[in-house]
Amino acid sequence: MADHVLLPQRGPDEAPFEESLRPRRLSEYIGQEKVVANLAVFLQAARARGEALDHVLLFGPPGLGKTTLAHIIAAEMGAPIQVTSGPVLERPGDLAAILTNLEPGGVLFVDEIHRLGATVAEVLYPALEDFALDLVIGQGPAARTMRLALPRFTLVGATTRAGLLPPPLRDRFGIVHRLDFYDPPSLERIVDRSAGILGVAIDPDATAELARRARGTPRIANRLLRRVRDFAHVRGEERITVDAARWGLERLEVDSYGLDDLDRRLLITVIEHYGGGPVGLKALAATLGEDQGTLEDIYEPFLLQHGFLQRTPRGRVATALARRHLGFGDCRQGSLFGVDEG
Repeated sequence: MADHVLLPQRGPDEAPFEESLRPRRLSEYIGQEKVVANLAVFLQAARARGEALDHVLLFGPPGLGKTTLAHIIAAEMGAPIQVTSGPVLERPGDLAAILTNLEPGGVLFVDEIHRLGATVAEVLYPALEDFALDLVIGQGPAARTMRLALPRFTLVGATTRAGLLPPPLRDRFGIVHRLDFYDPPSLERIVDRSAGILGVAIDPDATAELARRARGTPRIANRLLRRVRDFAHVRGEERITVDAARWGLERLEVDSYGLDDLDRRLLITVIEHYGGGPVGLKALAATLGEDQGTLEDIYEPFLLQHGFLQRTPRGRVATALARRHLGFGDCRQGSLFGVDEG
């Protein structure tokens, strides 16, 4: 895939670009209407009572706006935000240092919160429930526990794998929302907004083309806009036309459904090597030479939700839509005997 343009994770050089496009207030946030409507109520109620917002858990595929919503929550509450991630918090002391420096009403955003270590999570439980930090002073028989009061704060946790959260941690979130893939009209509005901020002229047909191929993900839509802008510039065009958009997307190997080379190889492998499936994830990853986690977390969610792939107890099955799109026809739905997870 050219430049990994369809990966939903943020690239190492994309932080300034994304920051310039990020909505600052809830009224500017496009899509996820139910989530936004509910958050608006909870934020208004918390402000009216003069209280910190309940702890918030946001989960769903990467690139859908979880980090943006965390910053918006802090802005709407008029509170400072401290940003960290689960893998960074290696020791209980790392988390304790952050918690003791939070301001009253502050927001702590923990990305990839499912990757918190068990000992770190143990420190977090009393902090979330009682706004207190239990410290162990001394060692051996002379050790004693001291409870340190914390200011009331809001934890915003983000994860792509909510099922990996320990139940005691998951149960301490008062507000839980799932972010879903965006529909094309919402992505068109995002592309138009981003083009305006970037000062890029774009035709409506080109906007629709980008939205249709963005895999339901705002981050990918903005990245495609950025790349297609480059192609239009090289062609000597002052605006992004639908022809320039299609030409650029073809060069990036992004097809009409938003599938890239690995998507197509995955589906073709299921159809050609395993008779359409079912095939286990382990066997599929080995055949493709890809990491199981990459296939399951990055590629499968879009293919499953858009009907190219089905997940069954015996493994993955390519659908009739996948066969038609790849030119295999739709008469065969896969063998009864596939390669299962063993």
